[in-house]
Formats: sequence, structure tokens, C-alpha cells
Amino acid sequence: MDQSTKHAGNTTSRRSFLRGGLAVGGAGAIGAGLLTSVVPAFAAEKSSYITKGDIAILRFLAAAEIIETDLWQQYNELGGIPDSEVPGGSGNAAYTTALEVLDGDMPQYVHDNTEDEISHFKFINAYLIANGADPVNLDKFRTLPSSQATGAQNIGRLTNLMKLTVDTSWWVKYRSRTKNPDFGDTFAQAIPALSKGQFPAIPRNNADLSDPTHVQAIANTAGFHFAFIEQGGTSLYPSLAQRVTNVEVLRILLSIGPTETAHFQTWMDKAGNAPALTDPTNGLVFPDLNSPPFGGEDFQTNLIMPEPTIFLSRKFPPCSIIRPTETKGAAMGAVKALTADGLFIGQSKEFFAVLQTLAQQADAAYRG
Repeated sequence: MDQSTKHAGNTTSRRSFLRGGLAVGGAGAIGAGLLTSVVPAFAAEKSSYITKGDIAILRFLAAAEIIETDLWQQYNELGGIPDSEVPGGSGNAAYTTALEVLDGDMPQYVHDNTEDEISHFKFINAYLIANGADPVNLDKFRTLPSSQATGAQNIGRLTNLMKLTVDTSWWVKYRSRTKNPDFGDTFAQAIPALSKGQFPAIPRNNADLSDPTHVQAIANTAGFHFAFIEQGGTSLYPSLAQRVTNVEVLRILLSIGPTETAHFQTWMDKAGNAPALTDPTNGLVFPDLNSPPFGGEDFQTNLIMPEPTIFLSRKFPPCSIIRPTETKGAAMGAVKALTADGLFIGQSKEFFAVLQTLAQQADAAYRG
């Protein structure tokens, strides 16, 4: 993959600029064979070239958005609104009805989340091409099977939604007033059983639709998986933004990232409406989240805004924040989380190698 790009024209710090007025800065941290020019600080701020690190970050984010698009399209085919904006599939009445127990507008929300992810990867790839870099294409890895339930397309997939191990610690993480994963803190699972087994988040076939409680358990799993996926994007964009050099690339990350946060807040709200039940087919338990060990002021199910917690240093007062936003290893951390989720069960060694390489290159980027 040829990722060669031009380096930013100026690496003079803003602090130096403020000390020296309209100072002219030299080039720093130049990679072998990369050309730079000396330009005024204001010009560099406005039109600096995109660095190799910027390209690496954008390529990883394009891959992440392609993966998100693949899984959201599967959700939309069965429980969303297939239409000209999000084509594919014809809907599944039983599954859609179960999703609507979490919220009557679930089909519209699923549709809109899917459309957003499609727009993200298409935009980032187009931007890469416009700047002389290779776009990301994962089509060769669309080899995983589709659901055989009525409503789904029978095509190859990148992701597997039928054997998920869903991390639901985000439920506790965003309600904690004393812990932050950036400090190494860990959090309990809201739905312990979901983090231990392998469960479908979409009906695997029409046989999954015969028991209403089983269908509801599948929909509940999807509801918590929606939030798991989007809280990852919520953290990923601000984490990687700290490594970007080019101001326009920074603008892209700061503009797309908040939409992921809007998705996450929506899904956190809907997950709180998942009814308590025990799946008769596999014993999966969804507890009443308004009862111990949860419940109370900080764990009531209609709480969807981040509680203030420690940030940067314990010497500062608590602050309501996105968490985590530690930049070191952010891309590889996202790959590990998605892999542990079971999304890639059945994928090839080559797929994992490509994804890990993209993550390593993004994590190696640094602010010029």
C-alpha cells in the first residue's frame, strides 16, 4: 500500500509564533525523501500539506467506518428501514417488533445510523483520493455468511453478528463519578452473561423467530451492541485527533467524531429500555437494571449523559467527559475490542493482518 504523502510545510509551534509574531519556521521531524518548504505560520496553519501520519489515521478510520457500515447494514436489512438511502434487505417483522420494545422509533434510528456510517467512509476515502493517497477497500474480505432469516440479503459480509460477546461495561463507565479508564480503571458488566458467551444480535434464520422471548433476547443483545459499537467511535476520534498535524484533517475528525457521540447517547438511552428476561433457548439473562447491584441515582436507566469524573489529574475537580481519550495505542485498542466482540469470527488471517497494520500505522502517527 503506497501511503507516501507530502509533509506539512511548517512545524513551528504556536508558542514560538506568539513569542515572535509573524515568525517563519523551519521544518522538523522530516521523513526520508519528503520535501518541505518554509512558509509563514499563518499560511501553514491554513494550508499545510497532509503528513504520512495524517494519511495513516484517515486510512484506519476509513477501515473502521467500512466495518461499521457492514454491521449496520445487516441491522438495517432486518430491523431498520431499507430504502433508496440505505438499500438492501426487506425487513423482518418479528425482529423489528422486538426492537420497537426498546423504542418505537428504533427502525428510523437504525436506518439513520447506517446512513451516517456509509457517508463517513465514502467521504474519508474520497478525501484520501483527492490528496493523492490510496483509499481503503475491504471488499475481498466479504466472505462471512449472512443471516438466513427472512429480510436479509444473501451476500458476503465483513462482520459476524451471530456470535457476539458484548462488553457492556460502558454502562457503568459513563455513570462512574470516581473512575476513568485513562487512569487504568476497570468497570463491571451491566449484563454479565453477554460478556461470557456467544449470542446472536440478529436472527440467524427463521427458526430463531418461533419463540417471542428468544426474539426479544436477540433484540436486547442488539440494543446493547449498538451502544458498544458507537461508544468505541465516540472515543476513537478525539483520541486520534491528538495525533493529527494538518488542520483540515483535524477538522474532519472533530466534525465526524461528535456524530458518533450522538449515536452512542441515543443507543445508551434505548438499551435502558431492554426488558428483563431469561432466554429459554440458551439461559441468557437480562436483569432489571433499575435494581441492585445497579439502580439508584447514578444507575437509573434514563440516565444518558456522562457523569462528571476524574480527568487529566486527580487534583482537578470532576468533569463530564468522553472516556477514554488516551491517544497511545488508541487504534490498536479499537481493533482488539472489536475482535473480542466476536465481530470477526470466521475472518481470514490476511484480514486481521491488514487491520492490524492499519492500526499500527495510525498509532505511529504523531503531531508535527
